[in-house]
Formats: sequence, C-alpha cells, structure tokens
Amino acid sequence: MTLTVIAEHREAAPGPNSITVAAAQLGGPWLQPAARLTRILDAARVAAAAGATLVAYPETYLSGYPFWPSRTHGALFDHPDQKNCYAYYLDSAVEVDGPERREMETAAADLGVTLVVGVTERGRGAGRGTAWCTLLTIDPRRGLVGHHRKLVPTYDERLVWGQGDGAGLLVHHVGNADVGALNCWENWMPQARTALYAQGETVHVAAWPGSSALTGDVTRFVAAEGRVFSVAASGLITADSIPADFPLAKQLREACDAVVFDGGSAIAGPDGKWLIPPVVGVEGVIVADLDLDRVSAERLNFDPTGHYTRPDVFRSVVNRARSEPVRFTDDADGLT
Repeated sequence: MTLTVIAEHREAAPGPNSITVAAAQLGGPWLQPAARLTRILDAARVAAAAGATLVAYPETYLSGYPFWPSRTHGALFDHPDQKNCYAYYLDSAVEVDGPERREMETAAADLGVTLVVGVTERGRGAGRGTAWCTLLTIDPRRGLVGHHRKLVPTYDERLVWGQGDGAGLLVHHVGNADVGALNCWENWMPQARTALYAQGETVHVAAWPGSSALTGDVTRFVAAEGRVFSVAASGLITADSIPADFPLAKQLREACDAVVFDGGSAIAGPDGKWLIPPVVGVEGVIVADLDLDRVSAERLNFDPTGHYTRPDVFRSVVNRARSEPVRFTDDADGLT
C-alpha cells in the first residue's frame, strides 16, 4: 500500500526554535522483517517529504509484537507448541548490528532524519536465545546513538522478552530538541520518566504496540507532568497479518478479533492538550510542528526535575551500565 500523511498539526510560521516530528502508525505482515523494514523506510520518506526531522515507530515494530501468549495459553510450561512459537519469534528478531540497522542508517543519512525504531532484538553470543524489546535511535550523521532495552516486560511479555537495563536511558539532540524515548508501560514508570526529564528532555517519544485506550491517557499525562511534547507512536495488528506458517496460526486467528491492535498514535503539547488526538484504525504518518519555546513557558509553574523538586528529601540514582551476564578478562599477567 502507499503510505500518506493521515493527520497533521502545522504552525502558520514555525519559529527558529521549532522542530517537525512524525509518528509512523504502521501495520503489515506480522513477524516478516523484510516487509516491515520496507514500511519503515517508506514512512521515513513520507515524513521527510512533510518536513519532519524526527520519525518515531511503534514498539517492536520490526518485526512484531508478541501477542500470541495471551491468546493461546502461553504460560503452559514446556508445551511444544509454545516452544515452537517462541523459536519462530526469535528467528524473526533482528540483531542490532545486522543488515536492517545498516539500511535504516543509510535512509536516515539520505533523508536527514533521526529515527526512533522499535525492534525485537535478538541477542548475540551469550544472549543468542533471548529476545529484547528494544528502541534504537539512529542519527543521520552518527548512525546508531541509542540502544534501549525495555526495563520490565509487562505481564505475559515476560514469557518471551528478557529484562533490559539502564544503558539506554539517554536523551539525544535532534535539532534544538532533546529527545528521549520509552517503550509502552515504561511510560508509567515514574523513575524511568524522571531519568529522561533530568537530562533536559523536551520531546518524549512513547512507543506502543497499538492501543488507543492507553495512548489517550498516558500521552497527555506525560506531556503535562514533564512539560514536554509527548509523541505516541502506536501500531496496527490485524488477524489476517498472521503468517500461515506460524505454529499456532489457526488458533491465534480464531482467538482474535479482526483488529487486534487499533493504533492510537497521537501528539500532545507541554500543557497536556492535544495537538493531534489519537488516530485509530488507519495506517500512515502523523506530522506536527513543535514550537519548543512552549516548553519553557509551561515550566513557569512546574519543572519536574528543576524548581519543583526537593533533592534534600527525594533522590534518585540511575545505573546506566550495560548489564552483561559474563565478563571475560584475558590478562596474561594473571594466568599461571
């Protein structure tokens, strides 16, 4: 299909302290990385043509959100069908330094846009058998600058995703904006949000698998709490997108409505009011001009990690080390 701009908020005369952002609300074949990578690149081109310099994508869009456990008794221990489903899911995941990343880096450079892309990450070496819910931030000049693994998988997600760490809790400069990003229910974690606010975040990206019921509440709350622009990038999943060779394809289709996840991509301003309310049920790109001076204005009466803090009472420590299960030291002086 041909992707288009499906909703937009444009300023009549964007000022020098503005940025144009886009959220790609995408569907397409589930667990088919090549097909989904094509949609990622197409959406980047549509967004860039509309003037965007930042494009955000849904949670684990490449190559798909694991919704089968909640609908096919995923907690059955050691069940062969569930193990086969996981093996299929793992084989559809992408390695962070794989060819998909290189294609996205090339597109970002050619188009002059920063991409925040949700991927199902397959580990390497010690983590080869593990999938993580990951957000990659790709800069048009520097390539991959952000690699964030979801801190706590939610409920049945814990059956298929590993726990992340704080290494990716970073804010990145995009034009005049400072952009941070979290996955799904991480956006409900006060300390995760605070870690981004404290780095001067002005644009907050929330990646969702596709739920207007959630984006309608959380998007506006994060905007009002952080006094930031809040961008929700949310996906679409339909029953007919399930590949025929998925081990429980028939049972999964029968257990689902025709529309499994309905989108809900949206953008709210730093006063918590909608620039673009949740868009439901249609694939495409939403685009908004953001006047970053509005962030400063809204912080007159509330700055969550500035004048409205009490560091003498409350204090947070964020460990941003990458968590590795094994550390090898090859020190010849220490060997006998």
